[in-house]
Amino acid sequence: MADIPRILGRLLPTFRRDSPGDSLSPAERKVWDAYPTGAWVELDGEPVRAELIASLLLGVRDAAPGQVPAVRLRGARVTGTLTILGGSIGCELSLDRCELEGRPDFTESTTKTIRIVNSRMPGFCGGGVRMDGHLSLSGSEISGEVRLPRAQINGGLRMLGTTVRNLGEWAIFSGSLVVEAGAFLDNADISGGVRLVGARMNGGLFLRGTTLRNPGGDALLADNLIVEDVMECTEGFTAEGAIGLRGARVNGTLSFRDGELQGDLRCAFLEARELVLHFATPIEGTVNLVYSKIGIIFDDPAVWPERLRLNGAVYEALRGNGIEDRVRWVARDPQGFRPQPYEQLAAWYIRDGNEELARRTQLAKLRARRATLRPGGRFWGRVLDVTVGYGYRPWLACVWFALLLTAGTVTFTLVEPRPIKPAESPRFNAFAYTLDLLIPINAFGQRGAFDPVGWTPWLAYALIASGWILATALITGAARVLRRG
Repeated sequence: MADIPRILGRLLPTFRRDSPGDSLSPAERKVWDAYPTGAWVELDGEPVRAELIASLLLGVRDAAPGQVPAVRLRGARVTGTLTILGGSIGCELSLDRCELEGRPDFTESTTKTIRIVNSRMPGFCGGGVRMDGHLSLSGSEISGEVRLPRAQINGGLRMLGTTVRNLGEWAIFSGSLVVEAGAFLDNADISGGVRLVGARMNGGLFLRGTTLRNPGGDALLADNLIVEDVMECTEGFTAEGAIGLRGARVNGTLSFRDGELQGDLRCAFLEARELVLHFATPIEGTVNLVYSKIGIIFDDPAVWPERLRLNGAVYEALRGNGIEDRVRWVARDPQGFRPQPYEQLAAWYIRDGNEELARRTQLAKLRARRATLRPGGRFWGRVLDVTVGYGYRPWLACVWFALLLTAGTVTFTLVEPRPIKPAESPRFNAFAYTLDLLIPINAFGQRGAFDPVGWTPWLAYALIASGWILATALITGAARVLRRG
């Protein structure tokens, strides 16, 4: 407080404590007289100098006994630039339906509540501000940048219905912003990027019904953001540009329910208790969830992006879809096959008690992996798939065995083989003969006693080879499954 006279003497040499002299206009006289009691001053576009407002905020007048001073204007035209750099403001500032000629600048100041609502101004600067109250720019039209780097707001941040126009640049720029009582940007219309890198929102972050426009750039860049409670980009939220939440932590729900995204969603290393990706329309860009840790994912296959990166992501539960959809879900990585998303999905089904679905997921993983192998590996993989489903469908071997047994029995009944030693040969049995060909061991003594005739030797060779293939595939598949168990 000892520096106030010096500051005021430098900025406002015509104003003296409790004695403005003859320098005030009638409108400014009303502001001067209303300050000690904090009364509202109603104006109709009359000009009020920013220097007068600054002097009152810095305490040029004393409060009336038993009253709380404040600067409260409605309908004023503020001329000049309201600048208080590093000052200590001990009262509230409320401007409603005002027009500000210059960009208010409270850099490195300590303030009470600031409300500049339903007004027009060329920007706002609050870098490093310490605010014991809340900052409200609700309903205002801002034609430049709102700067809040390193700001600490002990109340809330309110930009309800605010319009910001700074396309191609940052519309809202902050770094390490701390808001204790919630940031509410509902129904805002913001052209330009919103930067909330390293911000901490202890009461939640709300962008319900908000439109962010920065085509080709970052509509919202909030890497390393920390949100206590919830982050809601819902109820008609629209982003024309990318959303960056790399390394963000939401200790509650991160929801995009009924939102619209025309760009990438970058959420690598995200931590959230619940992630709602239930967009109103299909996502046009890439969704990146690599190495994220999420409690529950709730989404809809109808709006999945064509490109979805899930490598390294872990989650506790999935909601909303069947196995067919989920297998397609983990197969959308634009960089190609990744085994971990399949393993994570299978692990989730096992925890949920759906072992059959887990097996189907593992089968889908092996089929996807097959495309990455060399020709020999792809061929053997296809054999394993067709014969035993890589061990996850052993009943396929029984089907193939039954078909081959039937074909051999019918064929050798019609074209009976000739005995090698007629005097010593047993009675021919087409069924037993086919079994001897299919089974790698000569169990019934038929194969060594008879030779096929005509074209049937080729069938016999095929049955022998098929038997070995089925046995090998069954052993390989079983070993794969048992090794996983």
